[in-house]
Amino acid sequence: MARQKRTYSQEYRDEAVKMVIETSRPIAVVARELGLLEGTLGNWVNAYRKSHPVEEQPLAMPERARLKELERENRELRMQNEFLKKGVPRTREAA
Repeated sequence: MARQKRTYSQEYRDEAVKMVIETSRPIAVVARELGLLEGTLGNWVNAYRKSHPVEEQPLAMPERARLKELERENRELRMQNEFLKKGVPRTREAA
């Protein structure tokens, strides 16, 4: 038997999204409490976030330095990983 498509008022949607955004609670938890499908509430939250983008604060100097250091470390680790992949010959195990 096919499920009937439920429709929700805009006020209900806004309140559900508000519960996720303002309390920073996971979508899955709020959806369970309200008896909604997680994907439905997720779609509402994503639509809200698209229409209300949050401006990110510029990084402070210590944060910039830390980010630069992490990016350098990431680059080095990727190069080491690639080097190790290329340096080890693949052998077939005898059955």
